[in-house]
Amino acid sequence: MKDTAHTLLDVLRQHAERQPDALLLIAPETDRRLTYGDLLLQTRRFASWAAGQGLHAGDRIAMFLPNGMQAGLVFLAAMASGHVIVPLNLLATQAQLLHCLRHSRARAVLTCDELAESIHRLLPDLAATAEAPAVFRVDPDADVFGLEGDSGFTAQAADARDMALLMYTSGTTGTPKGVPLSHANLLHGARAVAGWHGLEKSDRVLSALPLYHINGQVIATLTPFVSGGSIVAPRKFSASKWWQLVDRYQCTWLNMVPTIIAYLLNAEPETDDSTHASVRFGRSASAPLPVEHHQAFERRFGIPIIEAMGMTETASVVFCNPQDPSGRRYGSPGLPCGVEARIAGDNGTAVRDGQVGEVILRGPNVMQGYFDNPAETAKAFDADGWLRTGDLGFRDADGYFTITGRIKELIIKGGENIAPREIDEVLLGHPAVLEAAAVGLPDSDYGQEIYAAVTLKPGVQADAPALMAHCKDTLGRYKTPREIRIVDELPKGPSGKIQRLKLADLWKAP
Repeated sequence: MKDTAHTLLDVLRQHAERQPDALLLIAPETDRRLTYGDLLLQTRRFASWAAGQGLHAGDRIAMFLPNGMQAGLVFLAAMASGHVIVPLNLLATQAQLLHCLRHSRARAVLTCDELAESIHRLLPDLAATAEAPAVFRVDPDADVFGLEGDSGFTAQAADARDMALLMYTSGTTGTPKGVPLSHANLLHGARAVAGWHGLEKSDRVLSALPLYHINGQVIATLTPFVSGGSIVAPRKFSASKWWQLVDRYQCTWLNMVPTIIAYLLNAEPETDDSTHASVRFGRSASAPLPVEHHQAFERRFGIPIIEAMGMTETASVVFCNPQDPSGRRYGSPGLPCGVEARIAGDNGTAVRDGQVGEVILRGPNVMQGYFDNPAETAKAFDADGWLRTGDLGFRDADGYFTITGRIKELIIKGGENIAPREIDEVLLGHPAVLEAAAVGLPDSDYGQEIYAAVTLKPGVQADAPALMAHCKDTLGRYKTPREIRIVDELPKGPSGKIQRLKLADLWKAP
C-alpha cells in the first residue's frame, strides 16, 4: 500500500486505522504498554489539554522527563498534534537549561516531581527577560497523558515543512544551538533507516538511549513508529538486565552506542552468551566503534553489528553499513544513507578518493538552518547548500566513508596532523583498557602535545608506564602521548559519546 503520510499525524492515523491494537511502546520497569490506537486517543487528549492552556499549533513545548511511558507519549503526541517538542537534556547545567528555554521561547514545560525543582529555579531569570513558561508535572510512568484533556482533537500540523522538533546541540564547544527539524526531515530520516534495515511491523527494538538525544528520538523511536514496529524503552541502560529484556520481549534488533557495547563485553558472561535467537542485528552509532570491540561483540554474542553515523542536524541519519554481511566494513560508518555526501578540501571543492577532508552533506533530512541563529547558519552551509559537518574523513574507491576525527579535535604536533582516534585505537588494543581518548594540548616546542586518558576493565590492573610502552611499540615515540592518566570515568555526552575537549580539564593547574 502506498505511503501517503506527510506528517507524523498522518502516520499515526494510518497505523491506528490498520493496526490499532499493535504495540508501539513498552516500559519494562512497569510493563505498561502503549498501542497505536492508544497513542491516537492520547494525542487527542494532549491536543485538547494544550488548547485549554492557550497553546497553539507551532508553539514550543519543552519536555524535561526521564525515559519512560510518559516521555514517549509526550514526545510523539506533541509533534503529532502540531506543536513543537523541545527535549531538554537531563544532564545539562542550569546555564544550558536557561539558554535553551529562553532561546526556544517555550511556552510550557512538562516535567515530573523529581526534576521539577531544576526548572522552577530558572523561572525568575526567565521572567526577567521574557514570558516564563508554565510548568506542569506528570507521572513519568503513567500510560495516559497525565494532564486533563478530553478526546476533542483541536490542533494538527498544517504542512510537512512545519517544525516538529527543536533539538539543542550539547554545547560542549560553545553555547547550545537549536536545530529545527520538520515533519518532512524526521520522516525522511526515519524511513531511510527503516528501509535500509528492512524493518517491518513485526520488528521490535531494545534501546536505552535517552529521548533527549537525536539517536533516541529518530532511530529508536521514530524509525519503529514509521515502520509500524515497537520499542522496548528502559529508563536507563543496565548491563546486568540487557539480555533479560532481549529475551523477555523477544527483541529483533538492538540500538546501541560504543559505550554500551564496551560495558556488555565486560559484563559477567551468561551460561551461553549466544542464545538470543530473536535478535537479527545490532546497530551502533553516535561515536566511532573501535574495531576490536566490534569484532569481540560479534564473536561472543553471535549478533552482527551494523555501524552507522548520524548528526542532530541531519535527523540522526548520515552513513550506514549494508545489511548484507558481505558488504560491511569494520572501522567505517558505511555508505551514505538517505543523503548525498562528499569530502571537501580546504577550498570547498571535492577531493580524490582516499584524501582526507571535511565531510559535507545534503539531503531531505538536513535542517534548513539553526533556529534564530543566522550567523551560525551561514557558517554551517556553503553556497550550494551543503552542510559542513566539522568531521574529517575520506571516501574509498567503493564509496565507503571513514571518519578520522573532528576538525576542532585534530592534534597538530610539530606541523603534523594526528587523528586522536589513531591513538585511541592503539590504547584500546591493550588488554586492560576499557575506554580511551587522546587530546592535543598547547605545547611551547611542538605547538601541541598528545595527552590521553583511559578507564580500565573491571578487575584488571595496569599502570601508565605499561600503557606508554604499549603505545611506543605500535605508534613510535613521536605519536606516543606525553602522559597517560588512568581515571574512573571519561566525560561523556547524553548518548555516551566521549567529550574529548573536556579532557583538557585533567591537566589544568589546580
